[in-house]
Amino acid sequence: MKIKYLDISQKNFYQSLKESIDFDAEDNKKIQSIAAEIVSDIRTNGDDSLIRLTNKFDNLSIKESSELELKKSDLKDAYDSLDREQQDALNTSADRVKIYHEHQKQESWSYNEKNGTKLGQKITAIDRVGLYVPGGKASYPSSVLMNAIPAKVAGVKDLIMVVPTPNGERNKLVLAAAFVAGVDRVFTIGGAQAVAALAFGTNTVPQVDKIVGPGNAFVAEAKRIVFGTVGIDMIAGPSEILVITDGKTDPDWIAMDLFSQAEHDELAQSILISSDSSYFEKVNQSIDRLIKTMPRKKIIKASLENRGIFISVNNLKDAAEVSNYIAPEHLELSVEDPDSLLENITHAGAIFMGINTCESVGDYCAGPNHVLPTSRTARFSSPLGVYDFQKRSSIINLSEDGATQLGGIASVMAKGEGLFAHAQSAEFRVKKK
Repeated sequence: MKIKYLDISQKNFYQSLKESIDFDAEDNKKIQSIAAEIVSDIRTNGDDSLIRLTNKFDNLSIKESSELELKKSDLKDAYDSLDREQQDALNTSADRVKIYHEHQKQESWSYNEKNGTKLGQKITAIDRVGLYVPGGKASYPSSVLMNAIPAKVAGVKDLIMVVPTPNGERNKLVLAAAFVAGVDRVFTIGGAQAVAALAFGTNTVPQVDKIVGPGNAFVAEAKRIVFGTVGIDMIAGPSEILVITDGKTDPDWIAMDLFSQAEHDELAQSILISSDSSYFEKVNQSIDRLIKTMPRKKIIKASLENRGIFISVNNLKDAAEVSNYIAPEHLELSVEDPDSLLENITHAGAIFMGINTCESVGDYCAGPNHVLPTSRTARFSSPLGVYDFQKRSSIINLSEDGATQLGGIASVMAKGEGLFAHAQSAEFRVKKK
């Protein structure tokens, strides 16, 4: 396998690294145009266009908009149809995700000043959230759990899931996950038309306040278009993994960890950083041997050869510095003392500590969320969590003395900005001596 090799000691290392990790999706005017047209169509014509586009893209023959919604019993039936092992896996994963996210829940708070003024913050849940889930042969029950459970922990009352059913094909694992996670309503729609229906509402699909969940390029573009009318989680790029190793982990384990992201698609990026330059050859040998056993070997090979990187560093401190520059979605610290190395890590979506902790467990059942910032956005953003489904309102309750003290200050500030009505409003409440 021919994987790109970089050495931190080489001239212009960071420039070469930047060129290797930059991902700029092609400015696909056609996708933008089609998505914009669909969003506008749904906004103007509602259910009529939603039925027409669903029939067109999913090869269906829906006549009434009521046919687009599944019954709660459909979700339970899907769950009941699973074998015991699948049910146990879903339930255990859901329980672990819930327990973890319950620790994230924020509570309202306040404090009183000496003059009787009360200041604080009120935490409330978003009323209604839309969850987009890929459908058909694609099976992402884990994404249902990761998006729906934090919303429910936050207190979201109405969680509306949309999932396409091309050729009428329903994915029972996805529907079962919706049952386990407590999704309130499910509509069998997808694509940009589903995003638009959630954002603007139709007679059948209720308007939501925020849309979360992964989708294809048309879904991503539609989310970009409706942002501002509703909130969105993020516009995610290709999946990424970065592994830092001291060269003491079994190279077969590392090779498979790199495969775990490479198998997503050809644009996924797998990066290995090591302070042991001889270790790369061991991993490469493992890659060449193990890839033959992979069902998605063509995708893995394309991903590793086009976007994979081996990076040689002098020591683990250098490794942390390079990692912080990359700000990876998934970061494995496959070293003897991961806690010490963690102190130097500042930018990463999720951090997997030690040789026994593989990223793939985090995708399903560890507990923390697998919806993570990509494309270096971990420099300023965080994993999806309960806080994404809660809002904060400032509370200000001035006493008479507080209004007098702060009113004078506000008046001076307002006049300095030329806003005299602001000043007068504050002065009206200043207690006369």
